[in-house]
Amino acid sequence: MEPGTPQTTNHDVIDRNAYEPAYAQLANILRRLIAEGDFRPGDQLPSEAQLCRRYGISPMTVRRTINLLSDQGVVSTEQGRGTFVKPVELGTAIFDLQDLQDLFTNDAATDIKLMDVRVISADERIARKLELEIGAPAIYIRRLFTQNGQPVFYHRAYLLYDPSRPIVEAEMDVTSLQGLFSDIDNKLLKHGQLRIESTLMNAEEAEILQVSLPCAAFYLEHLFYDFDDRPISWGWFIFRSDRLHFTTHVGIDS
Repeated sequence: MEPGTPQTTNHDVIDRNAYEPAYAQLANILRRLIAEGDFRPGDQLPSEAQLCRRYGISPMTVRRTINLLSDQGVVSTEQGRGTFVKPVELGTAIFDLQDLQDLFTNDAATDIKLMDVRVISADERIARKLELEIGAPAIYIRRLFTQNGQPVFYHRAYLLYDPSRPIVEAEMDVTSLQGLFSDIDNKLLKHGQLRIESTLMNAEEAEILQVSLPCAAFYLEHLFYDFDDRPISWGWFIFRSDRLHFTTHVGIDS
């Protein structure tokens, strides 16, 4: 056995008859060996020649494997030195909005109450966000989202008022996160910006969300754009801190 090569098991064989290409099979083998501790962060992987001999594959296949693992952030290559297992980098952790999306999966247990919708005159802040003239008309919306009868978040938003494109209820749904997370044919939004920070609820928010002050909350601001790159919706969601959590995974699963 060559130095640096772990002991062979039945899971370490490239299946020539498999639908999965050889380079992907080798990538899975190396990922498993790393996950099981055969190779630890900072360890050097076997050389290209060693991997070719060990698995009976071509140098091109090995290079495709290493490129794949590199793109996945599992290994790094150093010219003239070889390929090394990358350490876990907490700074690269990415938190998604799966918890938020999950709120909308059980329609029978969820409800959105439209508390207010009207046309207002844009103040300086609204005009700046929606790229309007101060005093121009905008649509103001307030909503309350509940799950199993309990309030989860309070939403306030300002929408572009365009008489040539009437705002209907379906369009108002699109400009909320419910619209983004649903399976509807979303033809209004090109892209958006989301910003999350912690905050303290004010008296109105605490009353609506049925909590006592002082109370911490998540503040999720959104700014959505249409296909002309024109802002069409700006607003924010106030979440009860006990109803929204962010989790992610770092490292490699075995």
